Amino acid sequence: MASMYPATSVPIKRVLVAKPRGYCAGVDRAVITVEKALELYGAPVYVRKQIVHNIHVVRALEDKGAVFVEETEEVPEGALVVFSAHGVAPVVHEEAAARSLKTIDATCPLVTKVHLEARRFAKEDYDIVLIGHEGHEEVIGTTGQAPANIHLVDGVEEAATVEVRDPARVAYLSQTTLSVDETNVTVDALRERFPLLAGPPSADICYATQNRQVAVKQISEAADLVLVVGSTNSSNSVRLVEVALGAGAATSYLVDDASEIDEAWLDGVTTVGLTSGASVPEELVEGVLTWLAARGYDTVEEVTAAEESLLFALPPELRRDLKAAGRS
Repeated sequence: MASMYPATSVPIKRVLVAKPRGYCAGVDRAVITVEKALELYGAPVYVRKQIVHNIHVVRALEDKGAVFVEETEEVPEGALVVFSAHGVAPVVHEEAAARSLKTIDATCPLVTKVHLEARRFAKEDYDIVLIGHEGHEEVIGTTGQAPANIHLVDGVEEAATVEVRDPARVAYLSQTTLSVDETNVTVDALRERFPLLAGPPSADICYATQNRQVAVKQISEAADLVLVVGSTNSSNSVRLVEVALGAGAATSYLVDDASEIDEAWLDGVTTVGLTSGASVPEELVEGVLTWLAARGYDTVEEVTAAEESLLFALPPELRRDLKAAGRS
């Protein structure tokens, strides 16, 4: 006998997990650098600024004996200091030398690439327009490579008003963790003003930032809500929220971990998108998946936008000492 009630279908609650996500090669290198330094030299190992922009990573390293300081002058004379993945200005190296500090430079090689470009353009007497966010550690470090030549702009409006000495000798560089789309719009605006605008031989925005933005776009097209795991001071994580919203997600939030998720965000949500910034350990993503599964979102699909296999060698000064100690 047929049922008198109409058949109903309950939507499957699912999670679309972006790949790639989480640690990039530069972050992995920086974190391992501090861990190896602690093993080799013993605690304390001082680190100028957060080694990477993630509070969980910082706390874990503090538990192992790392001491994070804001400025070089806070490091005891003659001690060991690690410079963060975001890079530092030459004056910081000078300050360290004046205090007889042993230094390990964990600057991401892709940030170092931008530093070298800034020096090259400055040597050729270009005005350099640096696209980036004022106050970000990477921007401070890059500006310090050629402070007399660099003009910081953050978006199209500032690109329209930046003043240079010679419109025929202008180059642009960018912070490595920006939105690819927004940066391209700013470059186009600069090129309209300065038709002879020079640029880096290859894009400054790093491969990991680009890949994670492409991946979050793919999941956002089908997601009602996108959760981005990352800290608020992580530029690339903040950009992922913006990219998700721009790609069609109804809502998107940045959370440090599962404890920051508001259950009310799930009202009416069938599909959750999930990704993480380039300085986020995978265990935090797993924590969010566990939290979602407990609320019925136990169908998990991984959406792959790119495969990553790049690895960076540890800083040369650390490799040298590891080899001398027979730990290479």
